[in-house]
Amino acid sequence: MKLQRHAAILRIVREKRIESQDGLREALAAEGIMVTQATLSRDIRELGLAKLVDPQGGSFYANPNEGSLRPDLGQVLPALLVSVEGTGPIIVIKTATGGAPAVAAALDQAGWKEIIGTLAGDDTLLIIAKNPRLRQLVEARLAALTR
Repeated sequence: MKLQRHAAILRIVREKRIESQDGLREALAAEGIMVTQATLSRDIRELGLAKLVDPQGGSFYANPNEGSLRPDLGQVLPALLVSVEGTGPIIVIKTATGGAPAVAAALDQAGWKEIIGTLAGDDTLLIIAKNPRLRQLVEARLAALTR
């Protein structure tokens, strides 16, 4: 049942603009899939769905692993960033709850050569730069995107 539910969730967010968990739960119910809010929250986290900000207003769920829906760093960073701290080659970014996967996907997509890799939790993102000097450059680039 879980695999079927996950497949339905991914298809729904691909085909429709889903702005809230309630909207997603209603779309699932319309297909005969009943789910609690707690289960749906867990499914969203397990699937790595991100809530993207629409430049025209509002936000919606998307699968950042699907090419056309990959988030743009200039869109997600200003909306989700809470704080940035760095030491040595490491940067720790705090985001709004659930925002770290979207920021990590956008950074990975951007392909910044200064970055070795990213690791995202729910609201915390670890970025590893090639060296401390390049970490400072990454921090400056991130700051420029939030202005």
